[in-house]
Amino acid sequence: MINLEWFRTFKTVFEKGNMTSAAESLYISQPGVSLHLSSLENHIGFKLFDRLPRKLVPTERAKLLYNSIIDPLLKLEEAEQTFQKNNDEDRPTLTIGMCFETFQLILEKHIPHIPANLILEFDEYRKLLEKLEQGLIDLVVTPRKIEKRDVTYTAFSQENILIVAGKDTDTGGFYKAQETGNPSQVLDWLMQQKWYGITGDNEHLKRFWKRNFDEHPAFRPNYIVPNIHSIIRCLSHSSGLAVIPDFLCLEQIKEGVLQPLWKGHTPLNNTLYFARNKQELHPDLINLIENIIRDEMP
Repeated sequence: MINLEWFRTFKTVFEKGNMTSAAESLYISQPGVSLHLSSLENHIGFKLFDRLPRKLVPTERAKLLYNSIIDPLLKLEEAEQTFQKNNDEDRPTLTIGMCFETFQLILEKHIPHIPANLILEFDEYRKLLEKLEQGLIDLVVTPRKIEKRDVTYTAFSQENILIVAGKDTDTGGFYKAQETGNPSQVLDWLMQQKWYGITGDNEHLKRFWKRNFDEHPAFRPNYIVPNIHSIIRCLSHSSGLAVIPDFLCLEQIKEGVLQPLWKGHTPLNNTLYFARNKQELHPDLINLIENIIRDEMP
């Protein structure tokens, strides 16, 4: 049976380039490093390094092996660090699911003062709620209320979805189109603009378009950026449009670097919920985090 320590040693030698540095990094002797490498080579049946003076050069097969094992090894090392015995054994750990932008705007600055270890997960709301039901997450902040047997929901705020325009956007044509009372002219103007979207499914854009034009958007955003805060920063210095929740950009609207262009013929509003598992282990800490989020919501 293969020894996982052989792989750890191989990874370190591959990255360090020589046995001496690898031995120092692994806190083992140089003969120990040599033994691990030779054992691994004997097990897999091919040479991993060409031995040069003071240097080990990986073979092509070594490069393939390294690329195959690096991600699993890093995950194992992360798990080892997470679960190793330390002085914080009695400190509870909470996992919270929410959108990245809400975390960055609302919760991030409070993390050092929360008396618990925190793990933040950013994913689709459906997946986060499934993990909550399975007991893998302790709290989810969500605009979606999906009925699940062991999950309770508490409404705490509301987000309004609207089209915002960058500070340099000429919006005169939009208001002229609105004055005609003809939705098709509004749509035509919107379709001629440059649009920002996020990596993923751009759910806000799709739902806004469906509600106001009874169709899915017939275009792909011109600029796909990592998250909504990236959109806000880009629009604050240029022209263009995006569909985003209002609470994420109230400061920029107040400063005049974003224009709140349109809430739609039929405004799109989402209720925000705290979702919790009925079998939760740390209700007091979850209450504390909920209160922080409530107090910080604009």
